[in-house]
Amino acid sequence: MGTEGAKAISAMLLENTTVEVLQLSGNEFDDHAAKYLADAITANSKVQVLDLSYNKLGDKAGEVLGVAIAENIGLKELKISWNHFRSEGGAALAKGLGANVFLKVLDVSYNGFGNSGAAALGEALRANSVLEELNVSNNRISVEGALRLAAGLRENKTLKILKMSRNPMQNKGCCGVLKALQANSGTGMEILDLPDIAWSKDLAELCQAVQTLLPNLHLRRGGSMKLQRKSLLAVELWPQPKVLGNSHNAVP
Repeated sequence: MGTEGAKAISAMLLENTTVEVLQLSGNEFDDHAAKYLADAITANSKVQVLDLSYNKLGDKAGEVLGVAIAENIGLKELKISWNHFRSEGGAALAKGLGANVFLKVLDVSYNGFGNSGAAALGEALRANSVLEELNVSNNRISVEGALRLAAGLRENKTLKILKMSRNPMQNKGCCGVLKALQANSGTGMEILDLPDIAWSKDLAELCQAVQTLLPNLHLRRGGSMKLQRKSLLAVELWPQPKVLGNSHNAVP
């Protein structure tokens, strides 16, 4: 659909009061189209589920969409994975999340938020008391970014599902996330996906301690089978699904 299509969709949403689910993935929306999409997101309070995945939205789009997300009063689920958001765009989107009091599900996987974007998400989680599911898989989040996001987890009480797979967090980053949950007596976390890496003995022991403290927590990760048997952890081996299809298979 491109920019002209985004303009038309925006005009429709400014008038429409019945559409609740809108699937706009794979339409080559870029930064030029973002302005029209943002206008619609700001003004329309009826759409509850919006899918903008597999487009070409970048950092400039992140800035305008972040403002729109902050002002929106209807969206409950936003999928914006497989775009071109990097640190600046990711931080802008995260800032909007911090101000939104309606959004429950946010999928920003397969972008490039990096450590700056992860830090902004951590700040957003401190302020946000509504979000229940966050997917930041494959966003180039390293140890530093994981620790800064984890700082927000220490204070968040509503997040139930956090997906962080395919990030170069290493053992230290994983430890930071688990320690944040350990320190948060009011955490509502139910599902935690961590990267598929071989875990150190210290991380395995920390995992066991956290699962003892939070028996309802379902931890999903890959890693060493031998290490899992030794540590006697009730951890699911969760291989990543193979993706079949067109050029969207490429990791940005």
